[in-house]
Parts: sequence; structure tokens; C-alpha cells
Amino acid sequence: MSARLVVSVHDVAPATAAETARWCADADALAIPVSLLVIPGPWRGTGLADDPDYGTFLRERRAHGDEIMLHGWEHRAPREGALPRRVVAAAVARGAAEFAALDTAATADRLRRAIAVMDESGLTTTGFTPPGWLASPAAERELCRAGFTHTTDHFGVRDLRSGRRIRGFALSQRPAGRGESAAAGLMRVMARRTARRGGFVRIALHPDDLHRPRLRDTALRAIESALSAGARATTYAEVIG
Repeated sequence: MSARLVVSVHDVAPATAAETARWCADADALAIPVSLLVIPGPWRGTGLADDPDYGTFLRERRAHGDEIMLHGWEHRAPREGALPRRVVAAAVARGAAEFAALDTAATADRLRRAIAVMDESGLTTTGFTPPGWLASPAAERELCRAGFTHTTDHFGVRDLRSGRRIRGFALSQRPAGRGESAAAGLMRVMARRTARRGGFVRIALHPDDLHRPRLRDTALRAIESALSAGARATTYAEVIG
């Protein structure tokens, strides 16, 4: 099987409209689609329902060939759920792991609100990436009940209908965090090596990456390295079929 490349743009919301547009322009320049991970709830001051024009932008991106995925409700970890999972999530996702420790009822409530806003915005989707790539077992079961077809974590993408898992580690930056330089260096090397051996390359882009020019350049070079090594750019929805 030939190598595949999925580039995902995280934290897509009205509050990050400029950063998302910049990443989309970069993707267009490389002639690749992206998977756009949308936060529909009140994040950084504004929700998707408060900005109809932004819904129009996202619908245009989908018509252009990009994938729309749900990325939680408000992208903030609540003070509920199993304490051990909350502690691990706080260390890994720096306060963003909204679904890491939720039980069934709490998950269902957040999904209900998120799905309603997405549907009203004309952005119905069956793809879900939990903030921080962390979801509790109860949350994953509720995703299936809610009709989602695929989800992702740090280590791959899973078809929720069949349970089939396609392995591929998500390469991501850590702007202004411990390990920023190491993560940046690893991204380009691993993208090229994975593509050369016919693997599944995943590159995750975040709005805050753009506040550090070196990180944007690193991400673009990693994408170019994977493409030049033979990877075919696609989306998560296409990967699972």
C-alpha cells in the first residue's frame, strides 16, 4: 500500500478564524485537502452559532474538498470524571482534554449540544477527534450511539462501525512548551521516514503554531517531505472509506 498523509487543522473556531484561514491557504498552495477540527461551543469568547459567516467559510472549505470533524464542545477539561484520568489528561493535554474522563451522561450532553450547533450551521459530520486526542471508554461508546463513524487518538484513526484501526502517530508541535525544539525536529524526520516505508503520516496543525514562525516553516517542510517521498494526501474520512 502506498503511503497516505492526513493534515489536520485543530481548534477551528471563530476565535481562530485568521489562523485557520492561513493554514488553509498553505494547504491550497500545496494542493492538499485538510481535516478541519471544529469547536462549535463557546471557546475563547465566541461560539460557532454566534458567527454565521464563519459557518459559510467552513461549508466552502468542505465543498473545496476538506473534511469537517467535530472537536468536542468547548475544548476545556471539566472538573468531573475519574480523578486518575483527569490527572493524566492534565499532564498530556494542558487543560484541553474535554472528553478524557467523562461518563456516559456527561458525554451525551456535550455531544447533543455540539451536534445541534453543527447541524444548524450546515456542518453535519460523522467524524470526531477529541481534544487532546483523549476520550474515556464511556465517551467512545457514546460516539457510536450518536452515529459517528470514525475517531482519532494519538496513535491512529478508528472506524467506529467495524472497530478497524489504522495506525499512524500524530506528529504535532508544542509551541512555547517543554520540548518545542525536539517536537519540531521530530516532525520532519518522522514524516519523511514514515512516507518512505509506505506508512500513514499524520501532521496536526494548531493555531498557536503560527505565533512561532519557525514552527510553521517546520510543519510545511514536513508536509513537503512526506509528499516528495510518495505520500498521497487525503482526509480521515477517506482513510476509513
